[in-house]
Amino acid sequence: MPGEVLSQNEIDALLSALSTGEMDADELKKEQSEKKVKVYDFKRALRFSKDQIRSLTRIHENFARLLTTFFSAQLRTYVQITVGSADQIPYEEFIRSIPKMTILNVFEVPPLDGRILMEVNPNIAYALMDRMMGGKGSSINKVDNLTEIETKIMSATFERAFENYIEAWGTIVEIDPLLADFEVNPQFLQMVSPNETVVVISLNTTIGETSGMMNICIPHVVLEPIIPKLSVHYYMQTDKKERVPEELTRLEKHIQHSEVKVIGELGTSEISIQEFLMLAAGDVIELNKKIDQPLLIKVGDIPKFIGQPGKAGKKLAIQVLDVVKGGDDDDE
Repeated sequence: MPGEVLSQNEIDALLSALSTGEMDADELKKEQSEKKVKVYDFKRALRFSKDQIRSLTRIHENFARLLTTFFSAQLRTYVQITVGSADQIPYEEFIRSIPKMTILNVFEVPPLDGRILMEVNPNIAYALMDRMMGGKGSSINKVDNLTEIETKIMSATFERAFENYIEAWGTIVEIDPLLADFEVNPQFLQMVSPNETVVVISLNTTIGETSGMMNICIPHVVLEPIIPKLSVHYYMQTDKKERVPEELTRLEKHIQHSEVKVIGELGTSEISIQEFLMLAAGDVIELNKKIDQPLLIKVGDIPKFIGQPGKAGKKLAIQVLDVVKGGDDDDE
């Protein structure tokens, strides 16, 4: 069938059936030409294209790298965060897939509507908190009776961590995340209707010797205004940003005041190691140029001009006679 990849055994069986007459090629073509009926589950509506899901995956791969750096600096231990999967599922299915008691951080992301959910497995959350409090990063699971202090530490930590979301989305939209709610029971959290399509990005997380998952749940209503920007052609557009005249003037001014090393090379010479070791004060080294030959002028060790030595007032100087042509900078 179209879209299926056959294994080598299936290909051999198909060729064998055709050669022995068990299957007629004409009947096979007729069957393929008939209309196929594809089952569609309206409860599991696919509202994002594969291209858009790939774009979301790239954004969250960047977010995972930023989180790895952030938590490594905060915890001073081994931290590894990577994107495990990105799927679009009904909100109800996502709620059923996560633990009955877990760490739920709900963020508002203005100017976008709606809210984003960051679910953190309790094993990861407790390992993180234990490490921040000076422990070895041990993990326990008693999320059902969090103390006020533990709640404050966790919510503040994940709020700071989610600030990296700004940079991750920087190429698409400028957002200003704000922690709106902190919950531990998914049943008490109703962000959208149960059948609403959400994108769930699962992050494989390792802190020290503890491993678990962090899930980012983004409802369709949040992404709806920026869906066109998630297409690949948005990244591949060639429109160039025109510079403001003031920027060009400032850039040109800085370049004009940049300092470069200019060398007037009187000549070169080759001597043996033995001759070098025998050098003493008063010895003369013969160069490969005569005094009436022009000198090579280098800018940053690159030959640029031909000149002749002289004086300008009481100072030694070199007069530029010609421009060196050729090399990488030669446009001819």
